[in-house]
Amino acid sequence: MSSIRYARSPFSKVVTYVAAMLIAVISMVLIAEKAFSHGYVEGPASRAALCKSGQNTDCGAIVYEPQSLEAPKGFPAAGPADGKIASANGAFPKLDEQSATRWTKVNMNSGQNTFTWKLTAAHATTSWKYYITKPNWNPNAALTRDSFDLTPFCSVNYGGVQPPFSYSNTCNVPARSGYHVILAVWEIADTANAFYNVIDVNFGGSNPVDTQAPTAPTGLTATAKTTSSVALAWNASTDNVGVTGYQVYNGSNLVATVSGSTLGYNVTGLSANTAYTFSVKALDAAGNVSAASNALNVTTDSNSGPDTQAPTAPGGLHVMGAPTSTGLQLMWSPSTDNVGVTGYRVYQGSTLLATVPGTATSYNVTGLSPSTTYSFSVYAIDAAGNQSPPSTVNGTTAAESTAPAWAPNTAYTVGTLVTYNGSVYECRQNHTSLTGWEPSNVPALWQLK
Repeated sequence: MSSIRYARSPFSKVVTYVAAMLIAVISMVLIAEKAFSHGYVEGPASRAALCKSGQNTDCGAIVYEPQSLEAPKGFPAAGPADGKIASANGAFPKLDEQSATRWTKVNMNSGQNTFTWKLTAAHATTSWKYYITKPNWNPNAALTRDSFDLTPFCSVNYGGVQPPFSYSNTCNVPARSGYHVILAVWEIADTANAFYNVIDVNFGGSNPVDTQAPTAPTGLTATAKTTSSVALAWNASTDNVGVTGYQVYNGSNLVATVSGSTLGYNVTGLSANTAYTFSVKALDAAGNVSAASNALNVTTDSNSGPDTQAPTAPGGLHVMGAPTSTGLQLMWSPSTDNVGVTGYRVYQGSTLLATVPGTATSYNVTGLSPSTTYSFSVYAIDAAGNQSPPSTVNGTTAAESTAPAWAPNTAYTVGTLVTYNGSVYECRQNHTSLTGWEPSNVPALWQLK
């Protein structure tokens, strides 16, 4: 029997090629959006941070994005399910593997300790809370609410403002001995989520305390400089356990802390034609700090005439959180400039909505119509009036809800919908409302829809 072969038409080849390109573009967008968010505890190093640095092994995809441990807020009444606390509700299941020997421990003493978060998106923040396992917890069982003392040993109300990209809390850690787990929770003000990081801690006990500092970084050099910035690079330090980070100093001022796998940093916000002295120190998971690297003296470039260089376009412009029926929040990454960014212009279509300071990275748009798509643009500007190319995004407001407005002294049952400040909330527990129990204040009672 003879066989018949059909040649693929040129049209089908084009369709296949276009489809492949679309898949690639969509994948890159999704990866970029995921990488943009959000933050993790880098000191004392969290389980995810030690996966990123290689001190924890067989961790799965968290090594690429320790900042993405995001789950519903409201712990312990809400939040990640029991058995999935370390992985932010199962997003990174390897982190939920729990035993007394599975994870590298960070040595700690009870009393005053500082917890430092590295943020990749500085969201408006409700609070920072820290929990610790009970004295009699079982380190060989999955982490559940019963593992923890559910009263936070440290709780910091942040009032809904945006923190800096490196943020620290100093807390009084309760007395413990041996292996324990600390759960650090960063609650976001304008979304329904929070970020959950577990820190594996050794309080003395059978494991020897690490008191050996890393070696000092060597070969600190300037790889580039402008009128307002100096790019630094150095050689890696070594440590008996592992280097978890580097501190970059301008004179005696700490300007940045980067990860242990990062061997360079661009110092910005400097003055033109000015001499600076830089140095770098290494640190490990136990908080030991090395001696300083060689001191590097650098003079920034001189201004040679009027500033005609525009800032770079704001990066990662996106709609943050769930829009309401009358508004939404725009967020972007900071622009850079040869002298300095002084502000951002926010447009709705061709209409200028506002000019915000150069330190701002977000803007709340209000007064919009329900179920409507709008186009927004953000431009960076400098003191000389130079304006960057735009960063643009489309955003669609939510449909207008038919749910009644929330009211005090009202009995609500599970599943009831109400509106409050333009957002829709669903009742999570039967209760009678009181003044001060507005839905945005009590996530244990209300879930943002």
